[in-house]
Amino acid sequence: MAEHDEQEDRRGDETGSLAPGATPERPLTLAIDIGGTGLKASVLDASGAMVADRVRVPTRYPLPPDTLVQRLTKLVRPLPGADRVSAGFPGMVRTGRVLSAPHFVTESGPGSKVDDELVSAWHRFDLAGALAEALGCPTRVANDADVQGAAVVEGMGLEFVITLGTGFGTSAFLDGRLLPHLEIAHQPFRKGETYNEQLGERTRREIGDQRWNTRVRKAIAQLDALVFFDRLYLGGGNARRVRRDELGEMLERTRIVDNAAGILGGIRLWEGDHLGL
Repeated sequence: MAEHDEQEDRRGDETGSLAPGATPERPLTLAIDIGGTGLKASVLDASGAMVADRVRVPTRYPLPPDTLVQRLTKLVRPLPGADRVSAGFPGMVRTGRVLSAPHFVTESGPGSKVDDELVSAWHRFDLAGALAEALGCPTRVANDADVQGAAVVEGMGLEFVITLGTGFGTSAFLDGRLLPHLEIAHQPFRKGETYNEQLGERTRREIGDQRWNTRVRKAIAQLDALVFFDRLYLGGGNARRVRRDELGEMLERTRIVDNAAGILGGIRLWEGDHLGL
């Protein structure tokens, strides 16, 4: 408990920034959140406190892998130097290599035409290796929902994470250990469409928040029937749009988390072996 209190004292505000006058504890982690709408980054000290304000730029398309690496390199240039790098990526990642990049294989962003050349360019791209070379630091890359979940789970029972943003993401943890990632987002949900198609940002804008919230509730119920989670965490940029009164009996098992978890989870990629990376 004393360690927890000390870490809270090092964080100056609710965003997790380093308290004024506090000295950052090494190692320092450059944490990158790669999103379909925005690219974000900050530097965290060993306690998880941000030692610099987050930097952000919009995600622009088309986005082949080399271009992404160049843009991330430019994005983080103003930040303090770090000892290591972690990145959350919106797709299937295994041992630092990209197995799927649903947003980035499109011509102009989610919902637009898929470009076969981009599919080929992203297939098994060693993103961790490319970032390590470009930034000069050891680098780990994982699915963005896995990273966000690592920042918020409490390590008790079956904890399930849903991210609601440009697309739809999930991760699952059993007693704090990350379970193998499943691309649930691209599985059938309703009316012949996937979770991603029915619940992504593009659709939310088309149908409005009320109908979108109804779909979110249905998705939660369906996934609860699949995994029987003990606790649910809702994150991502659109989690703030979820209406608590729509959650019904699920509310007592649900926690809506700040979108900053996509950055703060970066430090967890380097802690122990609980993520299996």
